Amino acid sequence: MSTFQAAISLENARLYQQAQQALKDLQQAQLQIVQSEKMSALGNLVAGVAHEMNNPVGFICNGLEQTQPIIIDIIEHLQLYQETFSQPSEEIITHADEIDLDYSLEYLPKIIDAMVMAADRLKNISVSLGTFSRADTEHKVKFNIHDGLDSTILILKHRLKANTKRPEIEVITEYGDLPQVDCFPGKLNQVFMNILANAIDALDESNYGLSFEDIEGKPNKIMIKTIAENEQVKISISDNGKGMSQEVQARIFDHLFTTKRVCQGTGLGLAIAQQIVEEKHEGCLEVESELGTGTSFYIQLPMKRFSSISEQRDEYVYRR
Repeated sequence: MSTFQAAISLENARLYQQAQQALKDLQQAQLQIVQSEKMSALGNLVAGVAHEMNNPVGFICNGLEQTQPIIIDIIEHLQLYQETFSQPSEEIITHADEIDLDYSLEYLPKIIDAMVMAADRLKNISVSLGTFSRADTEHKVKFNIHDGLDSTILILKHRLKANTKRPEIEVITEYGDLPQVDCFPGKLNQVFMNILANAIDALDESNYGLSFEDIEGKPNKIMIKTIAENEQVKISISDNGKGMSQEVQARIFDHLFTTKRVCQGTGLGLAIAQQIVEEKHEGCLEVESELGTGTSFYIQLPMKRFSSISEQRDEYVYRR
């Protein structure tokens, strides 16, 4: 090979290396743009719903809180009348029969109690929506991981419910005693959303060709476990779907790789999730799967580490 040919080869190799680096930078930029746009759109939608719910839910809760003792007082007062005037007129007796007074006196407090419980449920939903859609700041903040998981499950509740093709997908949670984690809550919620939505997709796919009764015999389940261990918060999200091959596992976090049908997946979700966990949080996201058994995703996040004695003292003062 001549000197000229060698120089050309070296130049081509250099240009190829530069192109590969540029491609990687472009892919990372694309991931960040998609991540930002997806989370912003979803966050704005959820935050808007939560905001619109707050006022009417608050009004209902306050109204029921004031109504409940008033209803009880009126019932007690009416019962005193019944005890004092033991010989009511024929008109009163007829009216009491027409409105089924005994039934009303017995069940009205129960109806009010049920409404109070429903209003509290709505209030909790509103809080969960706010937790899920919270905007991240430039710096990490302390966050209860379980709140993030619970709010994400709530957002996906409509997909977990039973339908004409299958029974309800059961979500089993085994939460350990976790400290609050320094993180970007909105981004972590996006990771939870992606993995849980994929688990639901995997279960629905594994149900293809099975009857309702067949699925009842082997119920669809998603298991979520958390534990604090070795200065790490560990989260596992598992499903009992059909699992994936070793070849698919090896590429599952690759940019633009997807096993879903056209228009059902972009191949960006898990790549973004891995970037959030590993680059934004210095953690680890791994997958383990077996065909015919199911798939598990494992998230590890570092707990707060103190870089100096003064930082330990500041944290101690803060906790006190």
